[in-house]
Amino acid sequence: MAKAVAQDIPGMKIKKAELETVCGISSVFPKNVLPEFAFAGRSNVGKSSLINALMQRKSLARTSQTPGKTQTVNFYNINDELYLVDLPGYGFTKVSESVKAKWGRMVERYLKSSKVLRAVFLLVDIRHKPTADDVLMYQWVLSNGFHPIVIATKYDKLKKNEIPKAIKLIRETFAMEKEDVLIPFSAESKAGREEIYKLIGELRTPTA
Repeated sequence: MAKAVAQDIPGMKIKKAELETVCGISSVFPKNVLPEFAFAGRSNVGKSSLINALMQRKSLARTSQTPGKTQTVNFYNINDELYLVDLPGYGFTKVSESVKAKWGRMVERYLKSSKVLRAVFLLVDIRHKPTADDVLMYQWVLSNGFHPIVIATKYDKLKKNEIPKAIKLIRETFAMEKEDVLIPFSAESKAGREEIYKLIGELRTPTA
């Protein structure tokens, strides 16, 4: 296994990053005691690339040009201190409605059953207005008791003068409050990674 490059998350350095558990539609989710941070988003929005960037690995989370690659809930153990949880991508048109429904129930079951889930990061493509599926997912996460942290991926694909307008459109589409968090992120430059690390560090231990 390739050696990870040490990278500070507040209070820790990444010395270990490995795929520990893979859960399918009928799987029983692990009863982890370490804090979990889940990542959701449309197929091909860049979840695997983001998770790899956070873990300082090039390909531990498999990336693909083919939408719908992630069809399981994948638990990545980081330093035996926390888990990054990769949820199945949604909005994949080449999957039957019955399979989509099963994936949806699997994700909902995870959100409701995890006792150690600290936050849900929702990824959207900064170049486009969030889709109806994105809005539904945002509202769904809210209804399950979490305030989504929005990650606007592909940040490097826009010109600097286009970014404020794109961020404004995302916030308005989701009807985000002023205090709700949106972080632009680039898998190429790693812009935004430190902000995500900081949030994970702050949320690892819940406040009393």
